[in-house]
Amino acid sequence: MTPPSRLALRGDLLDFTATPDWGATASAAVRYRPDHWLLIDAGRIVGAQPGAQAPDASWAQFDHRGQLILPGFIDTHVHSPQLDVIASYGTELLDWLNTYTFPAEQRYADAGEAAAGAARFLDALLAHGTTSAVVFPTVHKVSADALFAAAQARGMRLITGKVLMDRHAPDGLRDDVAQAERDCVDLIQRWHGTDRLAYAVTVRFAPTSTPEQLAMAGGLCQSHPGVYMQTHVAENRDEVRWARELFPEARSYLDVYARAGLLNERSVLAHGIWLDDADRAALRDSGAQIAHSPSSNLFLGSGLFDWRAAEAAGAAVSVATDVGGGTSLCQLKSLADAYKVQAMAGQRLTAWKALHAATRGAAQALHLADEIGSLEPGCMADVCVWDWAAGPVAQRRLAVAHDLHEKVFAWMTLGDERNLAATYVAGRRIQA
Repeated sequence: MTPPSRLALRGDLLDFTATPDWGATASAAVRYRPDHWLLIDAGRIVGAQPGAQAPDASWAQFDHRGQLILPGFIDTHVHSPQLDVIASYGTELLDWLNTYTFPAEQRYADAGEAAAGAARFLDALLAHGTTSAVVFPTVHKVSADALFAAAQARGMRLITGKVLMDRHAPDGLRDDVAQAERDCVDLIQRWHGTDRLAYAVTVRFAPTSTPEQLAMAGGLCQSHPGVYMQTHVAENRDEVRWARELFPEARSYLDVYARAGLLNERSVLAHGIWLDDADRAALRDSGAQIAHSPSSNLFLGSGLFDWRAAEAAGAAVSVATDVGGGTSLCQLKSLADAYKVQAMAGQRLTAWKALHAATRGAAQALHLADEIGSLEPGCMADVCVWDWAAGPVAQRRLAVAHDLHEKVFAWMTLGDERNLAATYVAGRRIQA
């Protein structure tokens, strides 16, 4: 059955028109329109109007009164094969990779496993309220192909690319510079700019790439304008020490990427916990962003990211689940954990700052704000409908909340994928 072209969703609309200030619970950046119709035509948002002004019969109407309607979440750092290792016990980063992650990723050399894993992963993202993502597959070209194809079939905005890893990894997970370059070029030509897909030059992390491979990756960024770059940086202290040993000529771990031509306005660097002021200035000057992954950082014991310092330096910060280091694909859980991380540093992360970083802020950092991240006319209708509260505890908390921020903060803190009522991608309902 062909879905209707013109949709009208009725509910409480929440998005952002600007960047909220740190610590401000009353913010002009918040656009809250209770009981409004969100109008969608041919997959794009075309407007909104009060609930009392019902659209005419040419619009298919869906009544979500009493529910919250937000832009779909954007996850700026997540690993598609790592659903198999989520909630794995007892190790820090480097041991965790060798014990759990690398064996799971080896299975994705098989085309059937890669296709099944891509479908399972993307369906799980959508079932958790995430409609766009920046994703690590595996070193295998087939895993990137499968992920692109599955995202295309679902109409999703996805940024991904074959992982580059030519040393310090087990058999079956290493590539070589020449073949990796050929694979990347082929994937770029096939997928980058096709439908809602974009390619990311994907360096696993500096220790698993030789200087020659890093230089090749920098060359790909230079010769293919518009591609993204994704990697990890300064997640764990042992990892930072290892990078220093492997690249003694670099001023810092981040500088390894800068020297290879991998630091630019389309660079997405996961974690960034152990950075200094010079690193933060380099992020600001290059336009690169940090994909803050609080749940993963807590679970693996990696450290506490200083969001306030990054923002003060002018560096962009988005929020990510980093599954499987993180323990849920639900961005609400990431945001609740981000609050706890900042509280440990004596800072208070508002619901507005947190939600902005997972919607409009992430879209801006990815240069996609004209497509995703808000309910602005012209954006694609990637929209999620949420119950304000699930269960008697959350319902009571909602009932006694005094103002909008208190209500939204309680929803963000107590909510999870059980609150999700519907997911729309480009105006097509795909999650009941």
